Amino acid sequence: MTKVLFVCTGNICRSPTAEGVARHFIDAAGLAGHVEVDSAGTHGYHVGEPPDRRTQRAAARRGYDLSALRARRLEIADFQRFDLVLAMDAGHLETMQRICPEVYRPRLGLFMRYARRHALDEVPDPYYGGDAGFEAVLDYCEDAVEGLLQALAQR
Repeated sequence: MTKVLFVCTGNICRSPTAEGVARHFIDAAGLAGHVEVDSAGTHGYHVGEPPDRRTQRAAARRGYDLSALRARRLEIADFQRFDLVLAMDAGHLETMQRICPEVYRPRLGLFMRYARRHALDEVPDPYYGGDAGFEAVLDYCEDAVEGLLQALAQR
């Protein structure tokens, strides 16, 4: 079983989108017993809250149900619990590197390194923008999740 954690700031936009897309792709590929995913935020601004309503609406239009997800804050134990801890942007990665025990630092990385169709290092934060930003996040997450699952299959 490979365990993957997606991390953004408040765990209400980007990382729950990545989690929801990954769950969908994992189920569709019959990998539910082989890959487990979760998401968290570097900050506890929204702990216990569902994903942003705009995130949920955009995801629902593509068939992803994020309604059961609840925001949580990244914990030190997550670095031990998860095989991969993937940041949505460089700021999240820097935060994770500061708090991660050195032995687990090889597990950290940027989520978009798995993307095949988009040449971006980071998933842009859609929070302060319009609907197009949430659609773009879905495009990036679909791409990177596909690449991630391909990479995991080659392990």
